[in-house]
Amino acid sequence: RIALVYFVVALIETLTTKRRPLVLSPGHLSIFTAYRWQWIGGFIAFSFYMITTYSLYIPDWSFINHKEGKAYTVKCGMRGHLGPACNAVGYVDREILGINHLYKSPAWQHLKACTLSSPRSGPFREDAPGWCHANFEPEGLLSSISAILSGTIGIHYGHVLMHFKGHSQRLKQWLSMAIGLLVLAFLLHFSHAIPINKQLYNISYVCLTAGAAGVVFSGFYILIDVWGLRTPFLFLEWIGMNSMLIFVLGAQGILAAFINGWYYNNPNKTLALLYVIFAEITFYGVLAGILHKLGMYWKL
Repeated sequence: RIALVYFVVALIETLTTKRRPLVLSPGHLSIFTAYRWQWIGGFIAFSFYMITTYSLYIPDWSFINHKEGKAYTVKCGMRGHLGPACNAVGYVDREILGINHLYKSPAWQHLKACTLSSPRSGPFREDAPGWCHANFEPEGLLSSISAILSGTIGIHYGHVLMHFKGHSQRLKQWLSMAIGLLVLAFLLHFSHAIPINKQLYNISYVCLTAGAAGVVFSGFYILIDVWGLRTPFLFLEWIGMNSMLIFVLGAQGILAAFINGWYYNNPNKTLALLYVIFAEITFYGVLAGILHKLGMYWKL
């Protein structure tokens, strides 16, 4: 998904270099006009996702759970459903990739309809619906198209950094965008129009994550670039210098697996929370700092 999003955004950026002005015209919206092709690309991706999600007819579907050796049928026959059973995201992946090539332990299996251990994973309920036993790909084809809009918003934050030199100008651009996205996300979610759903990577989820990223980024910019508090945050700089190594270690769960192997009294009382609060950030910061001092970086 990351590769796909970066490829599309970078391709648009490269092909439109000669079509945008070197100097922005006055006005708060001038940067949107200058990079209109990027926003057109993001809008096309968003439109394709929305049209497919709400107009594609989802028929009944069947599958065989090979672990159990049992066949299940899920009744659908509808359009525009955003639940785990009959959404267009899962339908597209099942039709193109095949259900046996999808993720075997999706987050849907943690829902109350599937297990009494919710929100944790656990044995399925005896009356669990058939879709609880099905595979689902959280980084599938249709939802990855929606993620292109996240990349478009992200590169917009970078364009602001390039074209605006004053602190106040940059912060106005970032925070107006970020707060606007957060407001839209909460309106869509709490009005139940489009509830936030990471598995479907829907528009409310895109707005929430992109808006939150803009607020956090602006906060660090104020602390480090405006107020000059760089030293306390050097560990983040070191992590950024070796981001590929940190990503691989985090994605493979190497440190997490080691920490979760220790527990108090019973296996359900692991040190996972302490790991997230202290060990993860501290460990990666120390590791990245040592590698930085040694001049060792993992690059492509």
